Amino acid sequence: MRAGNRVLLGIGGGIAAFKAVEVARLLMERGAEVRAVMSPAAARFITPFSLENLTNRPVFSDLWSESAGGETHIRLANWAEVLVIAPATMELIGKLALGLPDDALTCTAAACPAPLILAPAMNTVMYEQAVTQTNLRTLRERGAVVVGPVEGRLASGGSGLGRMADPDDIVGAVAQTLGRTGDLAGTRLVVTAGPTQEPLDPVRYVGNRGSGKMGYALATAARDRGASVTLVSGPTALPAPYGIRVVPVRTAAEMHDAVLAESDGADALIMSAAVADYRPAQMAEQKIKKGQQSLTLALERTVDILGALRRNTGLVKVGFAAETGDPRAEGRRKMHEKGLDLLVANDVSAGAVFGSDTNHVFILDRDGGMREVGPAPKGEVAEYILDALAPLLRRSA
Repeated sequence: MRAGNRVLLGIGGGIAAFKAVEVARLLMERGAEVRAVMSPAAARFITPFSLENLTNRPVFSDLWSESAGGETHIRLANWAEVLVIAPATMELIGKLALGLPDDALTCTAAACPAPLILAPAMNTVMYEQAVTQTNLRTLRERGAVVVGPVEGRLASGGSGLGRMADPDDIVGAVAQTLGRTGDLAGTRLVVTAGPTQEPLDPVRYVGNRGSGKMGYALATAARDRGASVTLVSGPTALPAPYGIRVVPVRTAAEMHDAVLAESDGADALIMSAAVADYRPAQMAEQKIKKGQQSLTLALERTVDILGALRRNTGLVKVGFAAETGDPRAEGRRKMHEKGLDLLVANDVSAGAVFGSDTNHVFILDRDGGMREVGPAPKGEVAEYILDALAPLLRRSA
C-alpha cells in the first residue's frame, strides 16, 4: 500500500460496525487516505462523528442531504481506488448482487468502478442461507473479493461462522488488491521465516532466538507488490498474513523438504529463516532427568537447504547471514559458496535484532554491489530487499 492510496470504506448496518473504526485506523496507519460512507442502519450502531473525527473527512450517510455540488455518491465512487465494505450484512450483499441501490452506500457502490472488497458479518443461520451464498457467488464472479467471515462469538450470544474477519485481514485484503499490478505481479515467491526447533527429548529442543518477523515482513511486502507467496514458517507467535499460503514446519529437515517441494516452479526463494546449524545426534525417547551434574550433548550438522538448491539455476535465490562483528566479508563468502543472487547480512552481536521490530542490514549482490539499510523497521527493510530482487526476476524471465 502506497502513501496516499484512496480507500473508500463502506459500513453496513450490523453490530460489527464498531470494528470499522479500527479498519479505518489501520488503513490510515499504512498511509491510506480514507473516506467513509454509511448506510442509514449503520448510523444506528455508530455515529458518523466517530469516523469524521478519525479521518478528518465528512461521512456520507444521507443520500437526500447532498453537499454543495450534488451527486456525492458519484464523486466518491470516482475518487476511490478501492471500495471495502465492512461489515457487509445479508441485506447489503443482496442489494449489491441484484443491483438495487437505494441509500448512500448502495448508490455509491453501484457507481464505483474500483475493486470491491466485502467483509460479511451476520448470524450463522443468515450466512448459510442459500440466497446469501448465491449472492456472494454472484459478486465473486463479478470480481469482488470476499474476506471471511470467521468462526467466533456472535451477537446472539452463540458461536459459529458469521463473525466479521479481523480488521488486520481486511486491511491485508485491501493492500493485496491495490498491489495486483505491482512490480512482482505474476511471480511466485517462496519465503522462509522463523527458527527451527531440533528435539533433544519429548520436552526440550535445541533452537535459536529467531522470531520470524523479518520473514513475515518480506512475505507481506511481496504479497502487496503482486506476488503469489508461499511462507514456509518455523514455530512463531505471529498470525498468518492474509492471502499468503503458510506451510508450518518445526525442524531443519522438515524445512528442507518443504522448501524443495515449494521451490519447484517458483521464481525466487528468500531464505530468511534462522535454521539451526546443528541438531542432537540422537533424540531421547523419554525426558532426560536432571539428576546428573553435567550433560554432554553430541550434535550433528543439519542439512544445508540453499546448498541443496545450488543446481537450480532457474530459481533466484536470496540468503541471509546473521553474523557477529562485520558481516559483510562473511556474507560475501557465503553468497559465492552457495551460489546466491543476493545475500542480506546483519550483525547480531548486540542482540538487538532477534525479536526486534527493526533491522540493520547490508544487501550484497553477486556483481559486487552493496547497499546498507537501517536501522529501520523490518517492513521498510523488506521493501529494499524486494527492490533489489525485482530486477533479477525481470532478468531471469
